[in-house]
Amino acid sequence: MSFDVPQDLYYLESHEWIDPDTGRVGISDFAQDELGDVVFVELPAVGDDLQQEAELGVVESIKAVSDIYAPVSGEVTDVNDALEDQPELVNDDPFGDGWLVELDFDESDLDELLDADEYAEQIA
Repeated sequence: MSFDVPQDLYYLESHEWIDPDTGRVGISDFAQDELGDVVFVELPAVGDDLQQEAELGVVESIKAVSDIYAPVSGEVTDVNDALEDQPELVNDDPFGDGWLVELDFDESDLDELLDADEYAEQIA
């Protein structure tokens, strides 16, 4: 099976992604497929400070409850409120409408992450 791995994003080994231009964070196409149908998403509040690789939130699916980790350290500037009523957006559009949070972050944290090619190799 082939998964979408956008080239312009950075990835944690635990399958979270960040868009370096917007600070938008989500879970990868591979991760949403592994989880199965997402039924609930728990996210931090705007203003919360997150540490790189610390828990950002929780995604609950019909198969499992999984912690989601922050790919970078930073302050939460926005959360995707649509996920309260439509958690399935994480499955339907993991790189679009299924995003989780936006962060104001230090770009030096990106050095710790995988680029798209490295992440694609990991999930192959």
